Formats: sequence, structure tokens, C-alpha cells
Amino acid sequence: MAEPAARRCCLGWDFSTQQVKVVAVDAELNVIYEDSVHFDRDLLEFGTQGGVHVHENGLTVTSPVLMWVKALDIILEKMKTSGFDFSQVLALSGAGQQHGSVYWKTGASQVLTSLSPNLPLHEQLQACFSISDCPVWMDSSTTAQCRQLEAAVGGAQALSCLTGSRAYERFTGNQIAKIYQQNPEAYSHTERISLVSSFAASLFLGSYSPIDYSDGSGMNLLQIQGKVWSQACLGACAPHLEEKLGSPVPSCSVVGAVSSYYVQRYGFPPGCKVVAFTGDNPASLAGMRLEEGDIAVSLGTSDTLFLWLQEPTPALEGHIFCNPVDTQHYMALLCFKNGSLMREKIRDESASRSWSEFSKALQSTEMGNGGNLGFYFDVMEITPEIVGRHRFSAENREVSAFPWDVEIRALIEGQFMAKRIHAEGLGYRVMPKTKILATGGASHNRDILQVLADVFGAPVYVIDTANSACVGSAYRAFHGLAAETDVPFSEVVKLAPNPRLAATPTPGASQLGAPS
Repeated sequence: MAEPAARRCCLGWDFSTQQVKVVAVDAELNVIYEDSVHFDRDLLEFGTQGGVHVHENGLTVTSPVLMWVKALDIILEKMKTSGFDFSQVLALSGAGQQHGSVYWKTGASQVLTSLSPNLPLHEQLQACFSISDCPVWMDSSTTAQCRQLEAAVGGAQALSCLTGSRAYERFTGNQIAKIYQQNPEAYSHTERISLVSSFAASLFLGSYSPIDYSDGSGMNLLQIQGKVWSQACLGACAPHLEEKLGSPVPSCSVVGAVSSYYVQRYGFPPGCKVVAFTGDNPASLAGMRLEEGDIAVSLGTSDTLFLWLQEPTPALEGHIFCNPVDTQHYMALLCFKNGSLMREKIRDESASRSWSEFSKALQSTEMGNGGNLGFYFDVMEITPEIVGRHRFSAENREVSAFPWDVEIRALIEGQFMAKRIHAEGLGYRVMPKTKILATGGASHNRDILQVLADVFGAPVYVIDTANSACVGSAYRAFHGLAAETDVPFSEVVKLAPNPRLAATPTPGASQLGAPS
């Protein structure tokens, strides 16, 4: 069989918690190559479980930085062995697990700029990090630093207004503060602090890549309105922090050309551009091609909402980030812990463990559930912090039980009404052109999606997001190439596969989700 003609493409990378993944996307936005390296399976020598080390206190969670470097070596060698034609790569971008941080030791920049193409990266960068085990998003050991930061700026709401979120243990500023307090020597020997995203971009650049606005919004350090570091927050976390972070840049910035290391070792073209890497959640927003007024609902173990916002109103719940594909706008993220496990529990209790019986209950009960409302939190919820099952009758009295079919509709309507109320609390408004994109396990259940459409009063589409952060990164690479000519992201991705319409609001549904 003849070799297919070489196709110009962009690469999208994802440095996630458990693996490094790559996709190549051609000019027609088809995925033409994908590969991955799984940390636990392919890098046994680092001894991770789920890509991390959970420390004895159960709160501290880290990943070895050299594991991430070696994973990149392995995946590039796999691509080379498979015959991947690096000479066709126009640009690359990527995503990193949010909030994690990497600490480059004094002198590391010289090593980065003078890499030898004869050796893998991990052999050359071994002595380049002042902290060998990096704090990641699962870490929750910085409660004291969170309280210190909030106190320094006038409280949790003040910090949220400034940076888009109240202080969270996993957010990078609080992690940096802990390292400065507990390991001042390592901190003083650090010349640069990167997020996982800008660290990965630095590997490709052969020099320090700046942090982008969108991933930088997950640090409790960036003023999301002015898009500059907050001096009050920097000062509360650690000294000399601004020079260690560098200046943040728009997410669509071309930060440079790929290092000569990749040109000589793998055959990348010298003109291959590196577009700023961002966080995995912002990259997923790009991969799902959200537009103004849209909302994405990931219905998984926990439920996550992605919102496109014009005018954010930061709150004590949820997170507001700078938008990765439109510097004038914002995105918000809301996480709800009681997601699919809660749905499965009620299915088991009320529908004989059967999804088809569960669906029958949604089909046979009326929209609005006759005024019966329920909120179900078997584990401590994070949005808001509450636990227990709470049922209210049409007369607004708390009751101890509902009939089985009313219980099922109360659960699903209650879950989606809570999502709408919290979204509107952050400044979100359903618009006439609003689309809801549903992903995750429950997005396969049409009856659940019908309730979602009815509560939000907007059509629901389903989309395959198996690689959304990766594909979104490749889309962002194309956007970076075009952004210098002010082409909007929506124009760059117009050839991408369209989501499939799954449910439209029932007539009269606009009253259901409206706040009373």
C-alpha cells in the first residue's frame, strides 16, 4: 500500500495526572495520530499509583518531575519508531493538570538552552529541579497558607473578586507559600516556578515559557480583570515571587519556535511554533468548542460545569478563569461531588438497579414533579458545603420520603436546578443561542438529558470528549498561528465535527429552571 501523502498538522499535548498524551490534527481538523504513555504502567521505576505519591499524612500529594520529562522522551521515541513525520508539524500546544507546580533550580535555564540532541531529556535535566516531587492538584495540605492568604487581602470574598476563586489548598500560590515556609533553602535555590503547563512548554522551547492567563487563573495570584500578578497575593505567599514566575501572557500567544534539540533529534521544522500551553480544563473548553453563552456539563463520578462568561461575578463557590480562546471573556468551573454515584444509588434503591426503570420514572412523571423537590448529598458536597438528603413537598414542607418515581425525578431535577442556580450566581445567563454540551456517562441517557434541557431551557448536544484537552490543544495551536491576524477561535475550528442534538426543551419548560 502506498504511503499516504504527508499532511501538515498541529500537535496537541496533555500532561495529565496519570499519563502524557499526544494527538496530531490536520488542517481539516481530523485526528491523524494519537499516542500516550501511562505513568503507572510505562514508568514503573517511579512507583506512582494513579500517577502520584500520596504521603503518609494523607494530605500531601506529589508527582516526580523527572517522570513527566521521561514520559515525553518515551512518547517522542514511540512517534519516531512509528514513522511519524515531524517535518509536517506547523505548531504545537498543550495542556497540563491544573495547579501543579515545578521548581527549576538556579542554573537550569543554561541547561535548557544547550540541550544535546544525542541524549534524552531526562538524562540532561536530572539536576535541574530544586524540588524533585512536585505538589499536584490532589494535594490538600495547605489549609494554614490558605487562611493566611485570605487574611492578607481582606477575606475569602475579596480574594475571589481579585483572583476568581477563594483560597483553595490545591491552588499554586498556597503551595508555593508552603514550600517557602517549610523548605526555604530549596525556595531560595529556585530561579523559576512553572505550572505543569508552562513547564511542558518550556521543554519544547528550550527556555522558560511564560504562564498563560487561563491556567494562571488557578493560582490565587493573578488579578483576573487586569491580567497581572496581584502584588498583595504575591507578597502574602513568598518573597521575590514575581521574578520567579515571569510575566503572564495571553493564552493564544506564540511563545517561540521549537528548540533546535527537537529539530536535530526528531526532524521538527525549525519554524515549528510553540503556542502557550494552558490548563487541562481550559484546553477542554477549547476542545469542546464552547462559544459565548454555551455551557458544558460533564456528568461523571463528580459533575463539572464549564461556562463561557462575559461579565463574571466571582463567588465563594466555583472558579473563574480567563478564557483560553478569547482574551476579552472568562470561563467558570463548578464542581459537584454528588454526581453519578448519587444517581446510581437512587437507581439501586428506587428502580431495582435498572436504568430502564429509572428512565421510565422520568418519562411517567411530569416536568416540575408536581412541586416536589429534593437535594441529595450522600457525601459532603463542595457546591455548597452540605450533606444529607433533603426532600420538600409542593407545600414547601420537608418530608422524609417520596414515592419511587417522584424520588427519581426529584434527584435529577434537583441536581440540574442546583447547577443552574450556582451558574447564575457566577454571572451566567442562558441566551437564545445557548447550547448545552453534555459529556460523561450519564450523557448516554436521553431521559436525563431531557430534564437537563428543560431545567436550562436550552437544547442539549452530546459530544465525544475522550481527548478533549489534547484535541483542544491542537485546535489552540492552529488558533495561535492565526491569532496574530485576529482570526477568532470559532473561525479556526469551524471544520471540526459537530456535536449531535440529543434533546430540546419541552414547551413551557422555561418556567422550570427559572429562579423563583
